[in-house]
Amino acid sequence: MIDTDTILEMTHINISFSGVHILKDADLVLKRGQVNILLGENGAGKSTLMKVLTGAYHKDSGEIRINGEPVTINNAADAEKNGISMIYQEFNLIPNLSVAENIFLGKELVGFGGKVDFEGMNREAQKILDRLHVAISPKTKVGKLGVAQQQMVEIAKALSVDAKIVIMDEPTSALTDEEIENLFAIVNEMKTHGVSIIYISHRLEEFKYVGDYVTTMRDGSTVGLTPIAEASHDRLVQLMVGREIKNQFPHVEQELGSELLRVSHLSNAHVHDVSLTVHAGEIVGIAGLMGAGRTEIARAIYGIDPIDEGEIFVAGKKVKVASPADAIAHHVGFVTENRRDEGLIMTLDINQNITLPALRAIQKNRLALSMQKERQVGAKFMHDLDIKAVNGRQKAGTLSGGNQQKVVIAKWLEAQPQILMMDEPTRGIDVGAKYEIYTIMNELKKHGVGILMISSELPEVIGMSDRILTMREGQLTGELDRGEATQEKIMTLATSEVE
Repeated sequence: MIDTDTILEMTHINISFSGVHILKDADLVLKRGQVNILLGENGAGKSTLMKVLTGAYHKDSGEIRINGEPVTINNAADAEKNGISMIYQEFNLIPNLSVAENIFLGKELVGFGGKVDFEGMNREAQKILDRLHVAISPKTKVGKLGVAQQQMVEIAKALSVDAKIVIMDEPTSALTDEEIENLFAIVNEMKTHGVSIIYISHRLEEFKYVGDYVTTMRDGSTVGLTPIAEASHDRLVQLMVGREIKNQFPHVEQELGSELLRVSHLSNAHVHDVSLTVHAGEIVGIAGLMGAGRTEIARAIYGIDPIDEGEIFVAGKKVKVASPADAIAHHVGFVTENRRDEGLIMTLDINQNITLPALRAIQKNRLALSMQKERQVGAKFMHDLDIKAVNGRQKAGTLSGGNQQKVVIAKWLEAQPQILMMDEPTRGIDVGAKYEIYTIMNELKKHGVGILMISSELPEVIGMSDRILTMREGQLTGELDRGEATQEKIMTLATSEVE
């Protein structure tokens, strides 16, 4: 029987940046061989608390105990020495190195004559992979692996240093349902070997499959420790946001206006003979399995991918869109699914990112921009969208995921599009931030904007769309009105052969 004594205690952790309290008396307890799910809105302090535990940030006050003994963690080496390992949402792997070389990077096995023992590393890596029941060759280059397999390599890295505490940051955000089930099996296998896991996730529906209890944070403080048997959706949401959210998807009925977008028989290397329309005040959802071609439709409309055949009409007028600049000129915006690489410039600040698509609005003259106007625009959207940051000069790369997403949306609100395409608009963000984004979408509908929403979350598609299109292998397979849509009907159409 596994010893479930406390392995980790973090008590009264405080940290401030630029005079702003980020963590305020935050606590966390972890039992041996159990999973503590760390839950909270974006900006609640989860990542900061984990950065304190892994030595990336230094706490101002508070105590960390491992196995009942106080420890000092000033850097990653201290964390590793104390058996702590973190698997980040963006993997720290080198694509052109093998699986074994990545697992033992920085701690390579050395053989006779001081040479790296590649065969020895392959053998040891294979033992770890076998323990995880992962069918990957240790000699395979990591760059050839899929996301789920790369995640297994990250877990193998953690086990290679005999980690007793493993932190997983949004581990299922880019996985298919089958891959998620496999990950859960591996997490439960790790538990049987006495490994303790801090599991950061916004997907409340997953918790019962993998968690033992839930630690909830709000505004930098710990506000609840809930056994999984008592962790109902409503209870956790209320702890997270400090208020009750009765309607998860606040859809509003809106009289449709004129046709804003018509795509007619569009084809390229990724999509085939696609036709669709979006009207003013309408949200059209696109559903389908991963690889169905949903994102590729948006990329073609926005001018990122070339069009081989077909036509695009905006407000009844045929237009040529050969680049994103053309799309913007025709009042088409695109909230991409990859906010870090495509939606924002992480080294620029909030104000600069928001005003990028509409620089003419903040021009002082033909040669210079008005910094005063830039600050005013940034301040307006920070207030209107409740973007949590020190000020508008904070770098986008330092924001939480939900606040980054709000900056992306603010950028397009400032550009005042007639048509806004939103690809996975709420991926990786918490319930409270999702609700705020849904509210923004409703406001856009009221102002006559047409929205094309792509989402992998069927409840979101059904809850927010006025009309739903389904796709399979680059082709449209069906259309459902809001009133007739169910998850079963959508999945049936999304897996049907195209007639």
